[in-house]
Amino acid sequence: MNPETGAGHAAAGAGTRRWRTGVGASGRLDLYLAARLELSRSRIQALLEDGHVRVDGAPPKKSDRIGPGQLVEVEVPPPVPLGTAAQDIPLEIIFQDEDLVVVSKQPGLVVHPAPGHPDGTLVNALLHHIGDLSGIGGKLRPGIVHRLDMDTSGLMVVAKTDRAHQSLAAALKARDVRRTYLAAIWGTLKESPTIVDRPIGRHPRHRVRMAVVAEGRPARTRFRHLEAWAAASLCEVALGTGRTHQIRVHAASIGHPVVGDALYGAGRERGAAGPQRPWAMALARRTPRQFLHACRLEFLHPVSGEPMVFESDLPDDLAAVREWAVARRKGPPP
Repeated sequence: MNPETGAGHAAAGAGTRRWRTGVGASGRLDLYLAARLELSRSRIQALLEDGHVRVDGAPPKKSDRIGPGQLVEVEVPPPVPLGTAAQDIPLEIIFQDEDLVVVSKQPGLVVHPAPGHPDGTLVNALLHHIGDLSGIGGKLRPGIVHRLDMDTSGLMVVAKTDRAHQSLAAALKARDVRRTYLAAIWGTLKESPTIVDRPIGRHPRHRVRMAVVAEGRPARTRFRHLEAWAAASLCEVALGTGRTHQIRVHAASIGHPVVGDALYGAGRERGAAGPQRPWAMALARRTPRQFLHACRLEFLHPVSGEPMVFESDLPDDLAAVREWAVARRKGPPP
């Protein structure tokens, strides 16, 4: 039981919470409430703005400070529908409990609705498959903590509660969530491991692309060689940060773009020389998408603190490409 009067330190569902602050209460009201009720700061600010919070009987401002001995009342309304339709889209759920769900996203699936993709997304699928979503941010929705590109497959963790979302987002920011990928790249690394530490930002001319730019955000990627093929190789890739298109941009920046990457490595197979060129052309034809799969995910459970480790094998489309490449890494293609 919390030393403050009248309530434990549990996450706030719908209903009214009322308590008197203890002797150690201090700081900004919105930060105090976010920590006590285990809701996001934006959710607390919305409750303040909508008049759902009272301190000593009066509506406060979000910048007000809290002190000892004050009577705090917070009304948390029931979550409202998001307005995004639940859709029966196939989804491989690896693990699920009351706080989070781990899925293996299939290629071709956009993570959340956006211009050009109003539905048919991972969020639409989650709304259909998960029956006990809590009101993250006051809306019935899954909490997207990190993303995968549309044509990248593999593991993702999704929050089901505000508490889990806040904790996982903080862990991701602190680089306490470990994400590992399998990637096929053109050519072979000169050194293994190769660590790329170059800032990434929006491309100055092509707005759909990202690029290594001096004014970009810090980005760090570790490439480790696994298998040598004829004109390409298989690597294990670990993210130190999580920038948009990070692996693809960093791989291209060191002259080894991801096989099948139409945005950052288009036509790269035509650069292969001598007898490797027919092999490279055949590999490009056989690769249906960018060869990038999120194969391992490690983090601490946001509530229990238990270490969570998940692994995912290459999906069938990329496994078939790898099998062909290994079998013919020295011989001519059929």
